[in-house]
Amino acid sequence: MSEIIQKIHSLLIKKGLTVSVAESCTGGILSEFLTNAAGSSNYFTAGIVAYSNKAKERFLNIPHRFISQKGAVSKEVAQRLAHSIRVLSRTDLGIGITGIAGPAGGSKNKPVGTVFIAIEGKNGALCKRFSFRGNRQAIRKRSSLEALRLLYGNIQKI
Repeated sequence: MSEIIQKIHSLLIKKGLTVSVAESCTGGILSEFLTNAAGSSNYFTAGIVAYSNKAKERFLNIPHRFISQKGAVSKEVAQRLAHSIRVLSRTDLGIGITGIAGPAGGSKNKPVGTVFIAIEGKNGALCKRFSFRGNRQAIRKRSSLEALRLLYGNIQKI
């Protein structure tokens, strides 16, 4: 884990890029990972843990109707989280994570472990769906680690 964080740290500083995150199911773990290295204030601008739908609406400007139609755990909401945090914090990259960490809350279509991670930058956006296994803490940590991997891949392309 620390190896990828160090690679991200070096690349973001080298390229002069900034990043912000809007987390839901990870509860701040991704922000913690990104701020572990000394000097992370050079690239990490903001992290919002918008755990409830009301917080997503109030702080990240995601319309209630949109969440009701698409579901809080959806590709569309993850993309909106990434977009909103990037625009609000004026960063080069925005990351949005939403999912079901469990142990309850899953359904047939979206079982526990379903997580959507979106990254948006000036050159476009991507969003991926994941199905993680394990307990609540394992799902939250794996989601954050996968977000780091996606971020690293995205930074390399810039």
